[in-house]
Amino acid sequence: MPRSFAIASAVLMLSACASGGHAIDARTAAWWATTAALSGDDMEGRDTGSPGYDRAAAYVAERFRRAGLRPAGDAGTYFQRIRFDEIEVANEGTSFSVQRATGDRRPLRFLHEISVTPTWGMPARIDAPLVFRGFCAPSDMTGVRGAVVACFGTRRTGQPLFAAQMEAATAAGAVAMVRVDDTGFTIEPPRWPLAYARNVVLADGSPRPRTIPSLRLAATTFAEIANASGHDGGDILARGARGEAMAPFDFPARFEASIVTRERSSTSDNVLAVLPGTDPALANEPVLLIAHLDGYGRGTPVNGDGLYNGALDDAAYVATLIAFAETRAGRGFRRPVIFAAVTAEEKGLLGSRWLAAHPTPAASTPVAVLNLDQLRPLYPLKILTTLALEDSTLGQTVRDVARPMGIMVRADLEPERGLLRRTDHWPFMRIGVPAVSFLFGFDAADADAAAAYRAWYENRYHAPQDDVSTPIDFQAQADFHRFYFALIEAVADADAKPSWAADSPHRPGANE
Repeated sequence: MPRSFAIASAVLMLSACASGGHAIDARTAAWWATTAALSGDDMEGRDTGSPGYDRAAAYVAERFRRAGLRPAGDAGTYFQRIRFDEIEVANEGTSFSVQRATGDRRPLRFLHEISVTPTWGMPARIDAPLVFRGFCAPSDMTGVRGAVVACFGTRRTGQPLFAAQMEAATAAGAVAMVRVDDTGFTIEPPRWPLAYARNVVLADGSPRPRTIPSLRLAATTFAEIANASGHDGGDILARGARGEAMAPFDFPARFEASIVTRERSSTSDNVLAVLPGTDPALANEPVLLIAHLDGYGRGTPVNGDGLYNGALDDAAYVATLIAFAETRAGRGFRRPVIFAAVTAEEKGLLGSRWLAAHPTPAASTPVAVLNLDQLRPLYPLKILTTLALEDSTLGQTVRDVARPMGIMVRADLEPERGLLRRTDHWPFMRIGVPAVSFLFGFDAADADAAAAYRAWYENRYHAPQDDVSTPIDFQAQADFHRFYFALIEAVADADAKPSWAADSPHRPGANE
């Protein structure tokens, strides 16, 4: 037996035991075996531009071919080639610290307490006073010229977002901006360590933006530094999370940094295939199924493991696309259905952005997007959180399909997290295509589900531990497959294509 299949079989047995020993139906078992293959160590975490990603892309293309899908990439292939440029902050030679007025230095652990978004033209050294200016609205930015300004990094309604904070800090003459984690979100608390500090962009000739350095600081570290300066760091964090005013102050300290960067160029492929439609009148109304194939690759070790396998994020849902293709076995719907396993989602939705802007003849601009990204089947599927639920008629279709299955559908409970803009349906919504994306939700009163979610988020999300050791609820995944496959049929066979809600702030022409 080939090694990959032996491993997958063992994983199936172990995972079944971890989820209570319930029987796994054949389709779900095959799905998990595909997930194990895509997230195996030989795929090296599927980092954009890596040999491991290329192996994963070839694997997906072959599975699409065997399932009866036609190529929809460049020049009659399954691949759409994209070029990238990147800049990375190296671990070696990079250091951050706070030099207190007392003379003692507080080192800041790179990627564990502090990170930086690298940009072209970034200074190699920073040595400047450190000040705190709350939410960093323009009116807050007094006395920051020549300083590193710390800002509460919130997405709270009514408070300035990142771009506005950067603009205000730059205009006021700050030499860098440090965003402090917002600990107030219940569903998505801040996570450390980070895998790496990289900035990947499309190599499309666009000018490289040059900005002051943008850094991120762990909330607990900020509180410690604030406390040592005679301020109540915990109170500041709590006020910020509630959207309350925070008194500005200057630290009796300087912020120091030595930053080493390295650059490279690379290529990576979207994997594209199509299931042709059966109704010639609807040939120009394809439905797009999309999931991202890329992961983080190798990065900061956690518990001695530095390989970020990316099982649930998002190998499992590329596996769902494969499972659906195999279920259909070449049998089309009225509308064509495009299958897209895209690259560089973790680098800023770059693969989906490229596909939205550069459709191929066989993967033309769709009329609907059904996106899959780390749904996390850790507990029974009772609630399906649906992004963009109220933005188009797709929301009602989701409800109609879910209702007879006993699945409650709801919108994102914390829209300020910005999930709508952080996954691969967003570039298509930006060009006017209705879309939906899903997460396994849970009731706050369901202590078991809440605990399972939080444990996964804190210990596995964007970590090496996102692997096939995760205790999966296989019945929940089987239930999701039933829902998702029925939703595709409902959209692809409908008489009318989806349409935008008149009051959607994201519809074409709406003011955002």
